[in-house]
Amino acid sequence: MDFFETIMFPFKWLVSVIMVGFHEGLSTIGLPAANGWTWTLSIIGLVLVIRAALIPVFVKQIKAQRGMQLLQPDLKKLQDKYKGKTDQLSRQAMAQEQMAMYKKHGTNPFSACLPMLIQMPFFFALFQVLSGITAARTKGAGIGAMSHEQVVQFDDSSIFGATLSASLLHGGAGNQTAVWILSIVMILAMTASQFITQKQIMAKNMSEEAMASPFMRQQKMMLYILPIVFGVGGINFPIGVLIYWTTTNLWTMGQQFFVIRRMPTPGSPAAKALAERRAAKGLPSLPILGGKKVDAEAEAAAAAAVAQARSQRIQPQRKNRKKK
Repeated sequence: MDFFETIMFPFKWLVSVIMVGFHEGLSTIGLPAANGWTWTLSIIGLVLVIRAALIPVFVKQIKAQRGMQLLQPDLKKLQDKYKGKTDQLSRQAMAQEQMAMYKKHGTNPFSACLPMLIQMPFFFALFQVLSGITAARTKGAGIGAMSHEQVVQFDDSSIFGATLSASLLHGGAGNQTAVWILSIVMILAMTASQFITQKQIMAKNMSEEAMASPFMRQQKMMLYILPIVFGVGGINFPIGVLIYWTTTNLWTMGQQFFVIRRMPTPGSPAAKALAERRAAKGLPSLPILGGKKVDAEAEAAAAAAVAQARSQRIQPQRKNRKKK
C-alpha cells in the first residue's frame, strides 16, 4: 500500500460506511437492495451528511470571504506603497504587513477555499470506491465497508439503463448509449451549477471596491477555469461520482442563494436589495451572523434606506401663503 493509499484508507472506510448505512436503512423500509435508485439515494445521503457537517466551516468561509472583500482597498494601498520595489527587503516588508493585516481582520485568502479542501479527500475516496467496484467483484472481495455481496449489487445496479460504476471514458456494463447520455447530462449539470454559483456571488455579493480589485480578476479567471477543469475531468468520473458532485454543487448553489439573500456582503448589490426590502417592512437593521452585527456601514445604509422610505411615504403638503 503506497503513501496515498495509506492516507485515503480511513476516508474510503468512512465514505463506504455512510453509503452502506443509508443503503441498509433504505432497504429496511422496502426499497430493493440491488436497485440503482437505492444506491443513488445512498450517494445523495452521503452528500447530505458531509455538507451538514461542513456548515460551521461554511460560516467561517463566509466571514473569510467577506473579510477579504472588505480588505481589498487596504491591500490596494499596500500594493501601491511598494509598487516598483523589487528588492528582497521590500518584498519581505510587504509580505509582513500583508500578514499583519490578515491577522488584524481575522481572515486570509485560504479560508475561502477551506470547505472545498476538506471535501476533496471524501471526493477522492468515493472515486476510489466506485472506480474499484468492478475490480473488487472480479477478485471476489469487498471494498471499504462494502461486503462482496454489496459490491456485486452496486456493480449490477443502474439508473436509466446506465450502471453507476460506468464512466464516459471507460464505459462499463449495461447500455453504452445510456452511459454516454447520462454522463454528458450529469457533467453539464455539474459544471453549470458550479458556474451559476460563482457567477451569482460575483454579480450580487461583492462590493464596488472588491469588483475593481486584483482579487476580482482572479475570481473571474476561476469562474471559467474551474468548470472547464471539472468538465474535462468528468469524462473519467463514474456516474456515481457525477451524482455526488452534482448534488454537492446544487447544495452549494442553494446555500449561496440563501446567504446572498439573507446575509449579503456590506456594500454589495445584494446588501442594498436587502436594505430596501427591510425598509419596506419598517425594519431598521440587517440580520445577525454569528452573534454580531454584519457591519456598521451596512447598518447605517439600512437605517438611511428606512428613513428615505418613510419620508417618501409621508410627504408634507405645502400650504398656500397669502400674498402680501
